[in-house]
Amino acid sequence: MIVKLHGLSRYALFASGFLFLIGATIACVAQGCNPRAFGAKADGVAKDTSAIQAAINACAARPDAPVHFTAGTYLSAPLTLPSNAYLILDKGAKLLGSADMADYPIRKDAPWRRVSLLHADHAANIRITGPGTIDGNGQIWWNAQLHRQKDAPENPRPLLIDITNSHDILIEGVTIQNSPQYNITTFLSSGLTVRNVTIRNPGRGAPNTDGIDPFSTSHVLIEHTTIDTGDDNVAIKSGLVERGDPDVPSTDITIRDCTFLNGHGLSIGSETAGGVRNVTVERLSFRATRQGIRIKSARGRGNDLGNFIYRDITMDGVETPIQITAYYTGHSNDDTAQPITEHTPRFHDIDIENLTATGAKQAALIMGLPESPIENLTLKNVHITAAKGMLIQQAHVTESNVTVAAASGPATQYGPGVLINGKKP
Repeated sequence: MIVKLHGLSRYALFASGFLFLIGATIACVAQGCNPRAFGAKADGVAKDTSAIQAAINACAARPDAPVHFTAGTYLSAPLTLPSNAYLILDKGAKLLGSADMADYPIRKDAPWRRVSLLHADHAANIRITGPGTIDGNGQIWWNAQLHRQKDAPENPRPLLIDITNSHDILIEGVTIQNSPQYNITTFLSSGLTVRNVTIRNPGRGAPNTDGIDPFSTSHVLIEHTTIDTGDDNVAIKSGLVERGDPDVPSTDITIRDCTFLNGHGLSIGSETAGGVRNVTVERLSFRATRQGIRIKSARGRGNDLGNFIYRDITMDGVETPIQITAYYTGHSNDDTAQPITEHTPRFHDIDIENLTATGAKQAALIMGLPESPIENLTLKNVHITAAKGMLIQQAHVTESNVTVAAASGPATQYGPGVLINGKKP
């Protein structure tokens, strides 16, 4: 028996609704998918997770069909990006992370972090484009970190965009802000391009909110991007020994035409168990960052670190324009050589050319190890004004047209193991 409902049977209602959904989905996929067509409210109150994920899955089945976020606030728990995921966020569109900690389970394969708002594993051809906003809603996580007991273990946090074991990733035009921890992070991946992106987190009160962190990632291009954040603006890494990360290097990385504001600078390290090689940095502007060029590692954290080129760099109000240290975890004035291991940091072939810095606290801190001095560090056309000058030890440096104007003390202070242009200073 078929029950009539205002002239229509339940069967007819179901059939018509099902056919409408199928038709809408086919049309949506053909033209790109708006999460609203899958039931998203975009009101910033209702969680749109299921609707957004359905749109992502539908469009990923058709390469080049975008998930199109029109203006509105899409509140969501974590979302999985499969191969061929393509997100477009219009102006006025915001993807907002849920403030419910329970929505972010701890990753079984990496228990030091939780599942992130946007995450991909073993995927290819991922595109996230603007000009809209991705907001991690990180305040609850920052507060928990800042107010935890001194000796209490850290509560794992989600990242904002977490790409693992994947390749061919484009992030372009979006504003990324308020991440619970790192903003854009790739692990064991290749082919990352970040272009015309703005990353914003509070300079204070937002701990460990690195801007862009390629971990064991190769073939990276970061350009025309502004980063204003609470930790490293960029941190190139390759694994932490204590965590059991694989010793896979980060290689072939170009960073150019970017502006770094609040943050701890452009870092290589400190987790460099797999090494870092072939990094080119050009035409960067640093304004009031803690550090500028920063290469940091330590015994037990390092590997082969070299073939780095920095040129055409300007800095204003940067506390330490150049910091290259193998003592990131601490330094003793009476340190002596120790046996070299596979994870002894080996800094070599670092060229810094055409750098101008004003308003610094200390011009430079350059410190290799007694058993592993910094080799082939070249400073050319480097001009720094600072409260204090350079400190150099255990380093072999070639200098050309280098001026340091220190308000107090010597322009350069030399420790043990230093050669300048092949001679002891």
